[in-house]
Amino acid sequence: MKALQIVTLIVVTVLSSVSNFTITNPGYKIGDIIEDFELKNIDGNMVSLSDYKDAKGFIITFTCNTCPYAKMYEDRIIALDKKYASQGYPVIAIMPNNTKVKPGDSFEEMQKRAKVKGFTFPYLIDADQSVYPKFGATKTPHMYVVEKTKRGNMVQYIGAIDDNYKDASAVSRKYVEEAVDALMAGKEVREKETRAIGCSIKV
Repeated sequence: MKALQIVTLIVVTVLSSVSNFTITNPGYKIGDIIEDFELKNIDGNMVSLSDYKDAKGFIITFTCNTCPYAKMYEDRIIALDKKYASQGYPVIAIMPNNTKVKPGDSFEEMQKRAKVKGFTFPYLIDADQSVYPKFGATKTPHMYVVEKTKRGNMVQYIGAIDDNYKDASAVSRKYVEEAVDALMAGKEVREKETRAIGCSIKV
């Protein structure tokens, strides 16, 4: 009986530890300062946030070639870069999937997709899948708006691009645009977190 109680106590302790880990380590939260990263761009060059000396912040998207949701949002991501890059908030796209699981997301396929769509922003590969877990990204697409502050690049918004992935013309809330507009106006972001809609990141 005592042995059973000891085993039960061990199991409860382990489960509690796992639960706490899950709760306390989901990735960056609003207000967190993100670590810089250096990832390979489709042009073969390495890119990091520190390369953007004049940036006021960044629109970071975890996206890919193969996810239907990511494809539906491609034109809207391109539009975000065209609208905000010149104002100091460029788009940085990161492909987080395991390419052995998703060959359609290989570096070569990324290059092809970017050329076909005319991407105006870096399209980086998280080849060893070390960056997306730090962000806590789970979907493609998964958006992060970060603001450059004296402390570093601070997370100000996490979630979806807008409230209608099916039809861009039927969107009523443009979450990413609202966040960037607020930051550029020196105001607090009203909607700081929404649920990202997309395909699960493949590991």
